Amino acid sequence: MTTVAVLPYDREQDLVDEVRADGRPRVRVYRPRETAIVLGRGSRLEVELRLAAVERDGVPVYRRPGGGCAVVLDPGNVVVALAEPQAALPRPRELFAAFSERLLRALARIGITDVRRVDASDLARGDRKVGGACLYAPRGAVLYTATLLVEPRVDRIERYLAHPPREPSWRRGRRHADFVGRLVDGPGSPTAADLAASLETALRPEP
Repeated sequence: MTTVAVLPYDREQDLVDEVRADGRPRVRVYRPRETAIVLGRGSRLEVELRLAAVERDGVPVYRRPGGGCAVVLDPGNVVVALAEPQAALPRPRELFAAFSERLLRALARIGITDVRRVDASDLARGDRKVGGACLYAPRGAVLYTATLLVEPRVDRIERYLAHPPREPSWRRGRRHADFVGRLVDGPGSPTAADLAASLETALRPEP
């Protein structure tokens, strides 16, 4: 029997509340402060996590309101949260496409031009995943949250996450270390902190 406690991941709930209150879009870009695991709304601990390692290392586990499988967040990631008013019933594929294109345009503005959207919600460089996203659509708002892998600790992903129970066809059964890449690499590449600051500026709407 597991002793892992699962806490609510409500880091962006204030954005949703503000959008629902005044109808104005919100943007937040940040680096996680700690290594943590975030489950999707329907994720099952015993299926998606290597529970023995999670328990042994005392890694905090959260559950987000959006869908998708479990992810490992660490300070080498950059999280992008975009919240907008949404009057009609959500259309997930159209929303993923629109938000992803907005994010890709912002990346291009800061000089990152070789990233593309794959499947519904993944971002890729070459054949490696460098970002993933989920949607949360309560009445009156929609929240798009993307995690960008800037300086990811792939060893921690391998240690804490089992092979996902659902995967896109382009993954082709690859283990995490063979599937996960880096958003930027090479000499002079921006750190996660630098990229977060630049990207938040690029994503903010014109006044």
